[in-house]
Amino acid sequence: MARDRRAFYAAGWLISAGVMAVTFRIWQLHVREVEQRAEEAERTRDEAAQRRAMEERLRIARELHDSLTHSISVIQVQAGVAVHLSRKRGEEVPPALLAIQEAGADAVRELRATLGVLRTEEDGDGSGLSQLDSLVARARMAGLPVTVTMTGAKRPLPPDVDQAAYRIVQEALTNVSRHAGAATAWVHLHYEADTLLVQVDDDGKGTVFSTDTSTGTSTGTWPSGLGLGLVGMRERVSALGGRLQAGPQDDGGFRVRAELPARAPS
Repeated sequence: MARDRRAFYAAGWLISAGVMAVTFRIWQLHVREVEQRAEEAERTRDEAAQRRAMEERLRIARELHDSLTHSISVIQVQAGVAVHLSRKRGEEVPPALLAIQEAGADAVRELRATLGVLRTEEDGDGSGLSQLDSLVARARMAGLPVTVTMTGAKRPLPPDVDQAAYRIVQEALTNVSRHAGAATAWVHLHYEADTLLVQVDDDGKGTVFSTDTSTGTSTGTWPSGLGLGLVGMRERVSALGGRLQAGPQDDGGFRVRAELPARAPS
């Protein structure tokens, strides 16, 4: 009788253990199903967000193409005709006209690169410090004397830093040409172990505006056309976690100084 009772208890324990094992397995399957549903929902949301972002990029690409391509092409054609007529008449082609022609060709190249980026999921617009010589040459053709110096151990930069450095120099030189009057500009690049320093100085009439991204403070007012350029610089530098200072100097002129994180490869 005792033996039967022990067998009964043993069978009961086995059944209970089996039920617990099955229950645990069902619970595991249920948890996994919930996780899969959550992952699928998250993936669906991500795919929908990516799809919306891509649609917006395509819309912007179409707008840029329709609004800018024609205008830039007209500028190129008109500049080309003017250059041709000047040479046909045996006249010296004004350097500013040649600069306009070159700038138009460069604008077409950059627009095509930008449109290509907008139509893909890649970052960057194809611009970088490898094109600095061409940028400086165009500025000189337009009548702005520019001197470029470089210190430190030059090395390849992360694409976003390389692009930002080029754009900062480009915008700074554009501002000098537009707002500094008769001026000379100096571009200085300094490579450090973890930082790229980009500095553009000029000796023009300057401006009453200054800004510092490290504190987020600004003083003075922006001349027409200058503000948006500095805002764009600030956004580029801030996105990289860098520091931008821009403002007039005590001895005259204007300085743009950007410190961009650019850790050297180990």
